[in-house]
Amino acid sequence: MLKILHAGFFTTLQDLGRYGHRDKGVPISGPMDEIAFGNANGLLQNHPNAAVLEFTMIGPTVQFGEPTYFTITGAHMQPVLNQTPLKGHKVYKAQKDDVLTFKGLVQGYRGYLAVKGGFGTPGALGSQSLYGTVTQIARFHENDEIPYGACPNLSPSHFNVMQESHLEESTLLVSKGPEYNHLHDRQLEHLFAKDFTVSKDNDRMAYQLGETIPGHTISMLTSATLPGTVQLTPSGRIIILMKDGQTTGGYPRILQLTQRALSILSQKKMGDSVNFKLV
Repeated sequence: MLKILHAGFFTTLQDLGRYGHRDKGVPISGPMDEIAFGNANGLLQNHPNAAVLEFTMIGPTVQFGEPTYFTITGAHMQPVLNQTPLKGHKVYKAQKDDVLTFKGLVQGYRGYLAVKGGFGTPGALGSQSLYGTVTQIARFHENDEIPYGACPNLSPSHFNVMQESHLEESTLLVSKGPEYNHLHDRQLEHLFAKDFTVSKDNDRMAYQLGETIPGHTISMLTSATLPGTVQLTPSGRIIILMKDGQTTGGYPRILQLTQRALSILSQKKMGDSVNFKLV
């Protein structure tokens, strides 16, 4: 078991997500940063869908109940095992009762902790991903325990360290959304010629950008959305749906982020800048 001594900020368990239920209004969920998630499991040679811990801005304090190998990817949060500082994107051995802490955020916004073999929980609807941005039940709390299998004999000598250059990127590659052609020239000029900052309204459900572009009077039926769908409100506010975003929406869907762009955006916090580039 992995025991949560301090939960940090919004610590959840995520695998690749919950597919096949969007027709019933169930979001995909899954890791906000699929690049960091994939690197964590890749470094440990786990199954690509193995569940990992995702934490935001403030890392948790956890105690290992069994020997295992683990790695940390994503945001740089100065991890420490007992009294020893660690680096991201390396495989380390944890002994029984070792304690992992994080001293503070240096770069990025979301970190990932993976153990060899992944974490094991019952899950629901084919996924272990925790969903519920506005609820307390979807995140871990002090003294919660997460099962994993002991792995005392694994040699990490053959693992390759992967790099995550997307933490430093700010350009979001996008394709045209279904209502893109409703935009006029002035809106397009504002959309692609300026930088936007992440507002305080950002979470696993959606990111809102601080700056606006000229608004619209488009009337449309509520239609399907996806993680990465960029919506434009009548007042010109830009909303980007994330992994826990709703499955339908009534605002024009003007752009769609690439998967890499979603990972880039997920590592941005309030005040960070981004811009759009059409592909």
